[in-house]
Amino acid sequence: MKIITAILLVSLFFVIELNAQDLEQEDGIKVGLVLSGGGAKGMAHIGALKVIEEAGVKIDYIGGTSMGAIIGALYASGYSATQLDSIFRKIDFDRLIRDNLPRGVKTFYEKEDSERYAISLPFDNFKVAIPQGFSGGQNIYHELVKHLYHVKDINDFSELPIPFICIATNVETGEQVNLESGYLPEAIMASGTLPSLFEPFTINGKVLIDGGVVNNYPIEEVRNMGANFIIGVDVQHGLRDKENLLSATEILLQINNFRTAEDMIEKSAETDIYIKPDMAKYSVMDFDLDDEIIENGENAAKDKIVELKNIASGQNKNRLEGKPIAPIDSLLVTRLIIRGNNDSYTRGYVKGKLRFKLGDKATFEKLQQGISNLSATGNFETIRYELLSHGDGEDLILKLNETPNKTFLKVGAHYDDLYNSAAILNLTRKNFVFNDDVASFDLILGDNVRYNLQYYIDKGSYWSFGFNSRFNDFEKEINFDLIQSNFEVPLGINVNNLNLDVLDLTNQVYLQTVLQEEFAFSLGVEHKFLRYSTRTLGDLADNTSELILNSSGERTYFEKSTFYSAYGQLKLDTYNDKYFPSRGLYFDGDFHLYLYSSDFNDNFKEFSIAKSRMGAAFPLLQNLSLNLETEGGFKLGTSGVTTFDFVLGGYGNNLINNFTPFIGYDFLSLPGNSYVKAYGRLDLEIAPKNHIMFTANFANVDDDIFRTGEWFTSPDFSGYGLSYGFESFMGPLQVMYSWSPEGNSNFFFSLGYWF
Repeated sequence: MKIITAILLVSLFFVIELNAQDLEQEDGIKVGLVLSGGGAKGMAHIGALKVIEEAGVKIDYIGGTSMGAIIGALYASGYSATQLDSIFRKIDFDRLIRDNLPRGVKTFYEKEDSERYAISLPFDNFKVAIPQGFSGGQNIYHELVKHLYHVKDINDFSELPIPFICIATNVETGEQVNLESGYLPEAIMASGTLPSLFEPFTINGKVLIDGGVVNNYPIEEVRNMGANFIIGVDVQHGLRDKENLLSATEILLQINNFRTAEDMIEKSAETDIYIKPDMAKYSVMDFDLDDEIIENGENAAKDKIVELKNIASGQNKNRLEGKPIAPIDSLLVTRLIIRGNNDSYTRGYVKGKLRFKLGDKATFEKLQQGISNLSATGNFETIRYELLSHGDGEDLILKLNETPNKTFLKVGAHYDDLYNSAAILNLTRKNFVFNDDVASFDLILGDNVRYNLQYYIDKGSYWSFGFNSRFNDFEKEINFDLIQSNFEVPLGINVNNLNLDVLDLTNQVYLQTVLQEEFAFSLGVEHKFLRYSTRTLGDLADNTSELILNSSGERTYFEKSTFYSAYGQLKLDTYNDKYFPSRGLYFDGDFHLYLYSSDFNDNFKEFSIAKSRMGAAFPLLQNLSLNLETEGGFKLGTSGVTTFDFVLGGYGNNLINNFTPFIGYDFLSLPGNSYVKAYGRLDLEIAPKNHIMFTANFANVDDDIFRTGEWFTSPDFSGYGLSYGFESFMGPLQVMYSWSPEGNSNFFFSLGYWF
């Protein structure tokens, strides 16, 4: 019995000792993961995480800065490395960084505004201000809120599936700020606000920028969380030579690296497993090289695979495996809470822009579009928001701070074959008279001086008020037969072409109501002064015995009248791009009733002009889209006025009155008081922002074709075009060669936004 008892006691001792060793082993090794900042180079963290997972290492704590904070937070929230790889490969970083808002979230005024100017700068107290950053990061914030939705209610980052910390810099004091609690998307956004690229981020009254300024590799902070074994992934590069300092962003990083490069000598030595991908040939903006950057991270981690497996073998193997995180299916927002500095815009205005009802289920994309609607107004600084659980639904907490800049200076440039070269200077003032109004004045200088004045009070779906004043002037060499068919001219003039000068001064006062930001109905009155004249016939006056009618000095006038009209317009525009649409619908219907004229040619009677244009764009293949449109117009009445007849020809946008583009013919080639036209364009995007297009259009144009039935016959005119388009920062570059079966051929060239 004594022997048996002794054996049992020894066995029990060994069991207790082994369990104690297991507990000591489990409690003794706490692995901390440190992820450095580095912009696009930070995607190498994903490749390194893949190998760390494959080695079986359990991460107990994570600390990161900038891009390391973003990837670290997503991993800490429960995503696997493979899931992160899938997420990042699908992201269009160029769209995110540029904060390009979908065209559909903008009002008609905002669409026109964003498609007219190349540069917009704050202009208060007659001083031009430089924006705090290239981007506000609105689109990036949307993505972070979406992908971290499953941990939205965790305020203490130590309660995440893996405890987490990230670093930011207080821009006022230069001090390091450790972000360990709060709303996770806000924290990691603040950690990654790279100076000059993103606007500073405010949390709890502190103005924060990229944590890499003070600490780009937070090893001490991870140790303080409880880690006693550090795995570090460092995607920083050392100091660059002058040949590689080619951008403001790289220069700022170089200045920042003066400190971090020295710190990393000590920090790398303190790292137990130091993974250092070779990032020398990559920049912080090389997001398009995600494949090779992620692979580079994998390869660097594989060099440490033995050490990783050794540490994994000493860890507890009973850790929980991460489950796939389901995407957001739907949201149920039951309360809207508005915070911040917002005195000029009512709660009703904000709810109207969000475009969804509280208490109704909505998709995250619907919420994102609503936030983008608010952002597109330009009335607020970058909008931050939180989604927090509340009862059976969620609170949407909007943090709205009105932009302090109410005045803007905008500039642009354009060249085309009709107006020739032009530069546009714009002064825009918001809250000019009322809270919801915008006043804008364009001065266009170049071969033809023009102006455009707009004043608009935005009431959304309620009736809004607007006033427009526009002055246009251009000259064009046209066929003399067109003048003879539309105006009374002397007999015996022997000339094939003449130089026509078109001057148009238009003033409009209107009411408008908007539905869903995409449908607008307008009613208004219009004053228009039109002058059609030429100097060509004046030059011939000495060579003809016949009196040149309506001539004054060297100028001959075909029209010089003032017209007054009432009009209505119905417009729908869901095209995703004005110049290169690949999806969406378009409709524009216009009716003008001309009631009075000063009647220069003594031929005025009341008449009407009706016209409409409709179209659709849709993708055929991944980079191939088709745009189909049809349009037409006609004149009602027996008035002899011909200056509002339709004249087809040329290529472009924003042509005045009833001048209508028609490919295959030069500007102002095919006249008539009625017309029908069909248009189709195949657009192949051969590379991002580079388009090869084939265009065809067909038309019947003549007097009274709807009365005679000519509109329903085979087209009398057709034209075709092959063109190249490029989406430049100044606006679209478009080069087209066009031809028609009638033997016409033309080159059309334009650069910049049309105005």
